[in-house]
Amino acid sequence: MGLKLHGNHLKQLRDIFTRFDMDSDGSLTLLELAALLRSLGLKPSGDQLHSLLSNMDSNGNGSIEFDELADAIAPMMSDEALVNQAQLVEVFRSFDRDGNGFISAAELARSMARMGQPLSFLELTEMMREADTDGDGVISFNEFAAVMAKSATDFLGLAAVS
Repeated sequence: MGLKLHGNHLKQLRDIFTRFDMDSDGSLTLLELAALLRSLGLKPSGDQLHSLLSNMDSNGNGSIEFDELADAIAPMMSDEALVNQAQLVEVFRSFDRDGNGFISAAELARSMARMGQPLSFLELTEMMREADTDGDGVISFNEFAAVMAKSATDFLGLAAVS
């Protein structure tokens, strides 16, 4: 796979894996995998669970060992959910045209138009409402990072538990 988890990410994933390996046999069954995903705020359907299990189960034994989980999660953590901080900051700065550390509605509209995705007033209002979680009228870096992480979750096809 090429991408590997290191340090804190690997330790966090191992802690989560151990917590959900109910029978301590070193692997996750379908039910244990479902519980783990739900604890992360994901609510996969039965079909999605079976598909995930078969895609992750590289040795074909019907359960997920830690290395299989880490191999499956690494691309998501590296490229999606925990987008490389430097890249995320770079993208944020490209939206934050005046460099004040926040993205205004006008900056968001201009940036989306530059990317060939012009927004209607309604779309712009909805994007700002969703991203601006503290209601101060601008998007901070933390709010931007949260939206990017949510987008990655949506991209994976797993609905967040509401």
